[in-house]
Amino acid sequence: MHIYLPIAGQSVNALFIVGLGWVVGLLSGMFGVGGGFLTTPLLIFYGIPPSVAVASATTQITGASVSGVLVHMRRGGVDLQMAAVMVVGGLFGSVAGAFLFRTLQSTGQIDVVIGFLYVLLLGGIGGLMLKDALSTLGWVKFAQPAEPARHTRWAASLPFRFRFAASGLFLSPIAPLAIGFGAGMLTLLLGIGGGFILVPAMIYLLRMPPRVVIGTSLAMVLCVSAGTTLIHSMTTGSVDIVLAGLLLIGGVVGAQYGALLATRLKPDLLRFALAIVILLVALRMGLGLVWRPDEIFSIEQL
Repeated sequence: MHIYLPIAGQSVNALFIVGLGWVVGLLSGMFGVGGGFLTTPLLIFYGIPPSVAVASATTQITGASVSGVLVHMRRGGVDLQMAAVMVVGGLFGSVAGAFLFRTLQSTGQIDVVIGFLYVLLLGGIGGLMLKDALSTLGWVKFAQPAEPARHTRWAASLPFRFRFAASGLFLSPIAPLAIGFGAGMLTLLLGIGGGFILVPAMIYLLRMPPRVVIGTSLAMVLCVSAGTTLIHSMTTGSVDIVLAGLLLIGGVVGAQYGALLATRLKPDLLRFALAIVILLVALRMGLGLVWRPDEIFSIEQL
């Protein structure tokens, strides 16, 4: 069953896109990530133009995050104060990302930049998560600090410290604000939802307890991805509502199952699985940057 995408300008297999949305929704509920880090590359591999894939993925991320947040809120797994601070930073980051996206789009370099950033970010974060998961599971031994701090020194040294009751943290809101800004900018540039940045940042930089990390990440991703979709619609015009709708159908259902699985599986195994997925996507994106295309052509403007 094929359906035509008006913005992408091509026909796609509707069942495949719905299935992709389901898988991404499953990951969203399990790991607290928006799923865009997987949606966008797979859409690009399928043949969707990168700019359309990035803009449309944020719409799907919004729907999948709604479903996952509701499940985690019922279990008390969301720090609303922390999420609110990150959302403020994320919205400002989205606006800054919109200007950068339009600049790259006008120079014709947006596709290359998207691919390069994916390889850089996914490879680095995937490697960090894999190392930590292997160490926690006891499969590989790494040198560990003698007395790990409750949060990192840079976060502890910032002024205007505030108590986040649900997380049990006492630190400056500047730290989560900065993390939210970076995630918001990446959400608009790469259509990733920011979750795969937020989850490691909350664990390794803010030292948030695992019980609230996933739900808080999804709450922030929900708000920022919704704002990013609006910004893309108004500035880049790359949101394909038909493509986003197909992804949403599968994503909302998949997120429900993912959130249930997250409460039943060992967190360290989940982190290990997510690290493997991230590294595989990074490898495929890296190969795509250096592979010689089947058809080499250029367009010259007269």
